Amino acid sequence: MILWMKTEEMALGELLERLRTVTQSIDDIMQLDSSPLRAADITPDLKKQFAFLSGGRGDTGSPIIVFPEFPAFGEITDGAFHNVLTYLTSVPSLSSTGVGFILVIDRRQDRWAAVKGTLLRIAGSFPGNLQLVLVLRPTTLLQRTLSDILFKFNKDEFKMKVPVIMLSSITELHAYIDHSQLTKELGGTQEYCHEKWISHRTAIEGFALMVKKTAQILQSFGTVLAETELPNDIQATSVLLSTHTNKKDKMKEDLLVALNQGSRLLESINEPVVRDPDHNMNQDELENLATVQRLLSQLDETERAFDEFWVRHQTKLQQCLQLRHFEHNYREVRALLDQVSEKLATFSEVGISPAHADHIFSELSTYEERVCEVLGRASSLACDGDDMIHNSHYAEDSVQPKCMELRAVSENVSSNLRTRKDHLLKAMELHHCLERASKWVDDGIYLLASQPVDKCQSHEGAELALKELEHHLDNAEQNQLSELSTIWREYETVLNQQFRDQVEKVFQKQVSMQEMFDKRRVSLKKLAAKQTRPVQPVAPRPEAFIKSPLSSPAHIAQQERKCSEADSGDSCEKGNGQLQNGDNNSRHASLSEEEENLAVLRRHVMNELLETERAYVEELLCVLQGYASEMDNAAMAHLIPAPLQNKKEVLFGNMLEIYHFHERTFLRELEQYTDCPELIGRCFLERMTDLQIYEKYCHNKPRSESLWRQCSDCAFFQECQKKLEHKLGLDSYLLKPVQRITKYQLLLKEMLKYSKSCEGADDLQDALTSILGILKAVNDSMHLIAITGYEGNMSELGKLLMQGSFSVWTEHKKGHAKVKDLARFKPMQRHLFLHEKTLLFCKRREENGEGYEKAPSYSFKQSLNMSAVGITENAKGDNKKFEIWCNSREEVYIVQAPTAEVKTTWVNEIRKVLTTQLEACRASQQKAPDQVFQFPPVSSGPVSLSPFKSGQKSFKRGEEKKAEPCSLDADSCSLPKSTGKGSPTSPDHKTKRQSDPTPFGFKGWNKTSLSLDASEEHEGYSSADEPLNSDPEDDGGKKLCAGKYTVTGDYENADAQELSVKSGDVVRLVKEEDDGHWFVRNLSSSKEGLIAAANLITLIGKSKSCQSLTSSEGSGSGNLSTSSSCSET
Repeated sequence: MILWMKTEEMALGELLERLRTVTQSIDDIMQLDSSPLRAADITPDLKKQFAFLSGGRGDTGSPIIVFPEFPAFGEITDGAFHNVLTYLTSVPSLSSTGVGFILVIDRRQDRWAAVKGTLLRIAGSFPGNLQLVLVLRPTTLLQRTLSDILFKFNKDEFKMKVPVIMLSSITELHAYIDHSQLTKELGGTQEYCHEKWISHRTAIEGFALMVKKTAQILQSFGTVLAETELPNDIQATSVLLSTHTNKKDKMKEDLLVALNQGSRLLESINEPVVRDPDHNMNQDELENLATVQRLLSQLDETERAFDEFWVRHQTKLQQCLQLRHFEHNYREVRALLDQVSEKLATFSEVGISPAHADHIFSELSTYEERVCEVLGRASSLACDGDDMIHNSHYAEDSVQPKCMELRAVSENVSSNLRTRKDHLLKAMELHHCLERASKWVDDGIYLLASQPVDKCQSHEGAELALKELEHHLDNAEQNQLSELSTIWREYETVLNQQFRDQVEKVFQKQVSMQEMFDKRRVSLKKLAAKQTRPVQPVAPRPEAFIKSPLSSPAHIAQQERKCSEADSGDSCEKGNGQLQNGDNNSRHASLSEEEENLAVLRRHVMNELLETERAYVEELLCVLQGYASEMDNAAMAHLIPAPLQNKKEVLFGNMLEIYHFHERTFLRELEQYTDCPELIGRCFLERMTDLQIYEKYCHNKPRSESLWRQCSDCAFFQECQKKLEHKLGLDSYLLKPVQRITKYQLLLKEMLKYSKSCEGADDLQDALTSILGILKAVNDSMHLIAITGYEGNMSELGKLLMQGSFSVWTEHKKGHAKVKDLARFKPMQRHLFLHEKTLLFCKRREENGEGYEKAPSYSFKQSLNMSAVGITENAKGDNKKFEIWCNSREEVYIVQAPTAEVKTTWVNEIRKVLTTQLEACRASQQKAPDQVFQFPPVSSGPVSLSPFKSGQKSFKRGEEKKAEPCSLDADSCSLPKSTGKGSPTSPDHKTKRQSDPTPFGFKGWNKTSLSLDASEEHEGYSSADEPLNSDPEDDGGKKLCAGKYTVTGDYENADAQELSVKSGDVVRLVKEEDDGHWFVRNLSSSKEGLIAAANLITLIGKSKSCQSLTSSEGSGSGNLSTSSSCSET
């Protein structure tokens, strides 16, 4: 740098010196020091032509100044006279002016007074040296005589140091000056144009001034360039180089203009010669030509000096810019090297599993490309620095250390990368060894657990099981871990404490498995060595201990027969006891091994639960820090698109709340059950309320996914993902909470599978049920929020109990006639939402889109108040249909479920709602003891219960006479209790209830909610009716049994496949079909066919106490009541 500064100073000094020489030469050429006047300054006086340089020379080379005839000579001012003479004497060269001037004064047409005046003015103000003064005196006789006389007397008055010769004619003038040096006016042959002379002189002086000014400007510009400080950044240096280059180009343009002007001037001076090659230039023209050529030479010198200086200056600026680029790239590359070094340091982990280690190695391999890219940049930059040094860069002392540093750091990074890869490869090797060993151990444990103990009791079974064990142990060499000391020695570099614990855990697991194998092998070898026993031992399963064949009467009888035949009862009894003791010991050993295997499996499930929980917490934290927090980062604000601004709560929902719950509470509590995984259900039950925060997250998920899809391609998400180095986008991580809450129920199922006989089995079952309840609530609510068109407040509908899609037919009754809808035979597809207070009918509409946007929406169609509806639990003989009706069956909705199971579930749920309302009504009516309770007559047909009408319908009108009406006293407020064993025809039996009994026909009910008309028909079950005789199949818990029965009513088939029966026929129930029908054989008519189970209940009864028709519903009475007698044939 210092050397460059000295070189720059030398270049500037040389330039300035050369330009000063040019300037001085121009002054000398133009004689500006002796006569600063220029033709342009006195052009008006010169144009008067009272004196001029004709270009002629005397014999000694003296320049000739001619004073031509000028009548107004006396009017010329002294200043003008002096300026003109001074300028004219400065034009010839110094060598010519040193000899002296010859003045030719032409006064032939004037008077003596004019001659005298001219001589006096010349004598008084002529600025140059005079050699000779020649005067052409007046030609008139008088003036000529006066001139001769007066000149002699006044000669001393002129005070001239040179001779003044008075000439009478041109001929005499030619004696002193050759005629070739005189103009035609003086009898000579020289051509002279005063206007052209003035033009040439003006142009020459202007050109000289331009050249001088250009040299001075270049001198100043060079000084400015040399004194400019070099910037410290790329942008400023580039601007400076561009600015100086533009100024240089402007200077070059000015130089070109000057050169063109000098060339044109030179052509103008040479024009006579070009026009006439024989033309001889006078001395003044030759001097003008020489002057222009010298000026052009000085201009060339000026340009050469500046160009040489500019080359050096430009090189300096270019090297400065190159240095700034190098320094900038050096800082970038150095920062990148530090960054990759820090990043490589993060790859110190060895992973917690083979997949994790493989993932880390995959990330390292992917990052290796980035490292190689940085190393390539560093190497290229170091080579650029070497080129700068080789090209004699002025900053060589600064560049060389940086190149050395780049190479040293690059080598360090490269070495660190190789070390990290070797480190991870070693860790992966150990992880895969552990994985193989763990899998081998798990396979061994599963093998032990899967071997059927009952089959192992035989010789062949024991041999087969022993071979399985031996076969598994044959693979030990490839799969099992070596000694711990060997592992510690070989993998010392990669073993941290966690890895050591993992190795020890697998090794201990391996030791335990081998011990279990050894025990099993010993047991199997003993069993294989025993002879086959006469009695086959039973499998040591829990159900076997409940009813063992050894303790059955048949087995005891068999043993007694054997003992009596051998006549050795005592020894037989003793032998039987020994056999039982041996079998019991074998069972205890097998059960111990099986329980140990289950404990291992429980630990596996617990480990998976904890590991995935920790990973889940880390992923949530990563999303919250890497995305959510960055939305509040001012530095990232410019990357956030407008639709995403201030939408963090929409995008992430309550993920922060979920993270805090898991990180601060749930994970820590789960870890407390590490040693007793079978009790983990308690933890879930204690935190079940907290886990409901997932409902809020799932409710917000559609909005979140819609917002993500709108902004997924924005630079903000891409930058965050790049910083986190995630391969998956944010949408994959936003799905994690939904996936996690569903993962719990799978883990609980797996844990329950291996803990059925443990202390916490009930808690696990309750926890699983609760988790499934949360999932169902979330799923139901996701459908609920998709309802559109409902104008009421859904929060007033009560809790959502169920939702599902059904086929629906409608019927309307006007007067005594039923009118079917036009679409009666074409069902409507409706999605039903059952709330505690209301049943909603909606139409499902699929939406176009992806993800949650593709989820269906539901258009609200109508609603039914649950306090005003009734149900018929079996419709039209189809076990998948049921009826929902209201307004005394003026509006009937026939609902067909996808399956019979779905129908049963819905009917039971609706019955629970109506039963709850019954209880509420009963509680309110118990406060009014003066009300009358009345039962309607009971018939053998299906029971219909409604808050609007009460009555019964039979299969045959004539059968109504068999019904015996039963009523309660007006003062009674409750029903008689059922004994459960009464006669089917007794009044008590008639008043028994399948569900919770509630009297109907209360006084005081308004007309909108209750209408009592015993003569009207109705079917079904509603919240305000007493279910006296519901269909057994509709109740879901009453069962028919195979056997013979007597038909109590007529039934004609509604379908060709159904069987018709009459009252009094004896039938046999053979087999129950899958579709809810029974295969029935009519013993009276010898015909066979199918009859719906719902219809059979009304047609037959069973003998004794009808124990076959029982209710599985806890709230119902013990037996189903009928109005007809039942007898078994």
